[in-house]
Amino acid sequence: MKYVDEFRNPELVEKIASKISSLNPGSYINIMEVCGTHTQSFCRFGLDSVLPKNIRLISGPGCPVCVSPQEYIDTAIELAKNKDIIIVTFGDMLRVPGSSSSLEKEKTRFGNVRVVYSPLEALTIAKINPDKKIIFLGVGFETTAPTIALTILSAKKEKLKNIFFLSALKLITPAMQHLLLDKKLKIDAFLCPGHVSAIIGTKDYEFIPKKYGKACCVAGFEPTDILEGICLILEQIIIKKPYVANQYTRIVAKEGNPKAKRIINQVFEPADAGWRGLGTIPKSGLKLSREFADFDAARVFPAHKIKAKPEKLKNCRCADVLKGQLLPSECPLYALACTPDNPIGPCMVSSEGACSAYYKFRHLKIPRKAK
Repeated sequence: MKYVDEFRNPELVEKIASKISSLNPGSYINIMEVCGTHTQSFCRFGLDSVLPKNIRLISGPGCPVCVSPQEYIDTAIELAKNKDIIIVTFGDMLRVPGSSSSLEKEKTRFGNVRVVYSPLEALTIAKINPDKKIIFLGVGFETTAPTIALTILSAKKEKLKNIFFLSALKLITPAMQHLLLDKKLKIDAFLCPGHVSAIIGTKDYEFIPKKYGKACCVAGFEPTDILEGICLILEQIIIKKPYVANQYTRIVAKEGNPKAKRIINQVFEPADAGWRGLGTIPKSGLKLSREFADFDAARVFPAHKIKAKPEKLKNCRCADVLKGQLLPSECPLYALACTPDNPIGPCMVSSEGACSAYYKFRHLKIPRKAK
């Protein structure tokens, strides 16, 4: 564990925290941690306890399960009711509530929902079940897209005819720009996602300082990573010269991962996409290109045949949490009606969800009164 311990060294944490205090501009600063893993680490290690009270980290739309729109969930549930279809998905999708059910409930009822750890496992399921139509739920950001693209390339190479992909893949930078365009949101800086940045690099964030004059920094996920990232952001704010800082240089290069990006571009093309809480954002999703249309579940199983219902999650404030307008603990359902055992919204379901992170690591420290 020594390679992890060096990034959790208490003395180094105190040293960086002291530097943050010396850089404190005095005014309130809202730093959006875009990635759900940042939220997890921030809560897990109690980093708020070493930050000045006026420097606040707020959650953003960096949980792929959380931002998948209600219609997508309902579509997957409707498809799961077809006895000739096997739905293949990552585990986080199982318990996300739809309008009237969940994939977990349909799995219990029909037994045709399979959980996998890799998209490539869907190929094996397709080969074992040639009489079934296999639909993989493609949920994720640029981090997940290369492995899904490779799976589709393998399916084409092996000439599999019974496997399809229902894409809910998202691109993070269009969503960040969408947030900056919303005048009601008070975002002073971004802690940019490390995993996504390992694929796309740092160049794609340059519009943030150049067009909007906001500070930003790509950071890793250990305590010293996050605190150093905050230091680099505060330095930009103090000197009033924002740029794209890269704290995570041991993983992230300016150009990202060219091979991964080529594979994504080979299989997918940008498309307008719906985001829970943010609405439809132009060119913020990935759909299969025409060359791979035969694997596109959205074309093979047209949406008009699926009775997807509008979003109906009464009093759920996940949408506001995903925009940084609300802390999880400020939702009227948090830790009362909505818990990990009884999730009302997706932010309490996913391991990358802000509400899940707050509940797991912080809810006992936050006094709540029923409303």
